Amino acid sequence: MRHAEEVTFGGSGLDRAAELRGDVPALAAAMQDPAARTVLIWRGKPLVSGEGVLDLMRLPLNHPLLAEAGGPPLLLGRENGAAVFSHDISGWTPADFDAAQAASFLDPSEYSHPACPEGGFAELRKIMTRLTPRDAELASTAKALHGWHATHGFCARCGAESDLHQAGWQRICPACGGHHFPRTDPVVIMLITRGNRCLLGRSANWPEGMYSCLAGFVEPGETIEAAVRREVWEEAGVRVGRVRYLASQPWAFPASLMFGCQGEALTDEIRIDPAELEDAVWVTREDLAEAAAGLRQGLLPARKGAIAHFMLRNWMADRLD
Repeated sequence: MRHAEEVTFGGSGLDRAAELRGDVPALAAAMQDPAARTVLIWRGKPLVSGEGVLDLMRLPLNHPLLAEAGGPPLLLGRENGAAVFSHDISGWTPADFDAAQAASFLDPSEYSHPACPEGGFAELRKIMTRLTPRDAELASTAKALHGWHATHGFCARCGAESDLHQAGWQRICPACGGHHFPRTDPVVIMLITRGNRCLLGRSANWPEGMYSCLAGFVEPGETIEAAVRREVWEEAGVRVGRVRYLASQPWAFPASLMFGCQGEALTDEIRIDPAELEDAVWVTREDLAEAAAGLRQGLLPARKGAIAHFMLRNWMADRLD
């Protein structure tokens, strides 16, 4: 697909500076560089500033806010010859913290730290379309990497506490020597079409009226194409024939890589699995156009920034080539 890298979180060409990760002297020198910067994450939310198009804040490594950091910096990459790191300050609790809002589907809350009042920590899914491609990639990488460390601090082989290595891109167990790497879960998300219609479904916990493309995890020993056919059959009872890959999207909620595909439906009848979906429907291009314009009751399109929205928009515009 010619437009594949226009998807949110893709296409910025970030230099990840992998050669620095295991080079301790070079890494130390990079941290001493006055031009080095860090991206802050608080409970999965990046620190941003501005109105309209937002800026992912890059703070100098001597900024007072880093006193709140709960661990060493992680190396994200390099910009303009200088290293970009990331710190996590999730140990900080704002005085006005609202736990109920933080647990909502699309957390609307934003918090500013007294040491950096010009910025605020915001839910990435809420702001992802307001970031530049580079800022979106950095924020997504930082969120995913910190999230992995927060949930994988112990060795999966022997249970001992593991140590951070490779500037955050590896953990090593001092007890058994096990090496562990950041986890990414492959997920297929599919635009299933039959003529001028596509198949959309909704989960019970989604906002009222919201529908999106069907999706599911790829199982061990399974190809992407087979996963598409299996997931659609299991969730909606629809048989799928030809499958083709369209685009991918890193999705740090918490640790997926979405493989966007188009599949051609061979059958029409829908039989949903209620454990997977609350509803599934066939929708025409015209239906989607009306929903996008806010003219169709009971049908909210997939959120902007998600690969489902990207695929549906390009299907409506006949740009899946």
